[in-house]
Amino acid sequence: MLTVSEATKLIAEHLWKPETELVPLQNSLGRVLAEAVATDRDLPPYNRVAMDGIAIVLSAVESGSLRISGVASAGMSALKISSPLDCIEVMTGAILPEGADVVIRYEDVKIENGIANFDPSGLSQWMNVHRQGSDSRRGDVLLSAGTFITAAEIPLLASVGKRKVSVYTVPRTAVISTGDELVDIAEKPLDHQIRISNSYAVQAGLETLKVSAHLFHMSDQGGGNTQLLEKILNEHELIILSGGVSKGKFDWVPRALEQAGIKKHFHQVNQKPGKPLWFGTGSGKVVFALPGNPVSTFLCLYRYIIPWLRESFGLNAAAQSVQLMEDYEMKFETTYFLQVKIVQDGATRYCIPVPGGGSGDFVNLLHVDGFIEIPPGKRMYPRNTVFKYIPFRVS
Repeated sequence: MLTVSEATKLIAEHLWKPETELVPLQNSLGRVLAEAVATDRDLPPYNRVAMDGIAIVLSAVESGSLRISGVASAGMSALKISSPLDCIEVMTGAILPEGADVVIRYEDVKIENGIANFDPSGLSQWMNVHRQGSDSRRGDVLLSAGTFITAAEIPLLASVGKRKVSVYTVPRTAVISTGDELVDIAEKPLDHQIRISNSYAVQAGLETLKVSAHLFHMSDQGGGNTQLLEKILNEHELIILSGGVSKGKFDWVPRALEQAGIKKHFHQVNQKPGKPLWFGTGSGKVVFALPGNPVSTFLCLYRYIIPWLRESFGLNAAAQSVQLMEDYEMKFETTYFLQVKIVQDGATRYCIPVPGGGSGDFVNLLHVDGFIEIPPGKRMYPRNTVFKYIPFRVS
């Protein structure tokens, strides 16, 4: 049976290879940039007024009294101070008038009868001026390929005229729930049935990377499973199944996948929860078959599938870690993924164990922020022990 690190390494050897596509800027949020983006002009493109006030020529100031010769607002062409005895009223965002090199805030100016009076002491060149090119120079590469596009990248892309953005494509994805006990969420389940939930959890997790998944369901004993599975494999590049992957009499998934031409790379990982995890590839397809218990499905999604997707897109996030806030007794001879709540204490991030009721207790996920990965080999882990942290909640 593979260790967690061995399974991780093997999965990383079979990354999905995205292509590129152009999408409208307003549809690029959450996608991964496929090109380097450089500025097409200085930023800011001119000496920009940073405060409402008056613009003056510092070297010409002898007294604290100047005649106002005009008003400059954002969007106007540059004005010019024609006399050192003059100043121009300026609004935030305007081009600094030609010849001026200081802006004095309105709060520090008294204006009467077209004359601006102020204290000339303490002034310094370029005060309250956002200098041209101080943020970046024309041609500077500000975004590289492999950048995850958040709301912070959108205004920059807009500012350089990226009406359409080159991004990496996402895999055509199917999420398949299995099990005769499952019914649609719109149905009222009988005493022996439960509503489908794992598929929606996986679908939602994938959406954080803008991977949209089609949902399917297969029974444990349905005669049409083979044909439907082959159809799904033909039409999708990433296939994620939940359930039917253990050693029970009705766990048909591993056999059906191999019969459909998917090569098994491993089945079972020395971990808890999620031991029955199955992984395979074939004909450009990547298949993860996850155990059906909801916490197992959830853990495998965030420990294996989402990191695999991120690496496929070239997103190399630094590993996260947290410290135990209290002693913890390990009860398993396997890698254990413990559910935890995060607590910030100054600069240190701690975790508090919230074990829950096992891999079937998905209600407990409401009370935790992620998992810590506890390796086997020790019985007691004291407070302040550092563990790898797998988050799934953004607060």
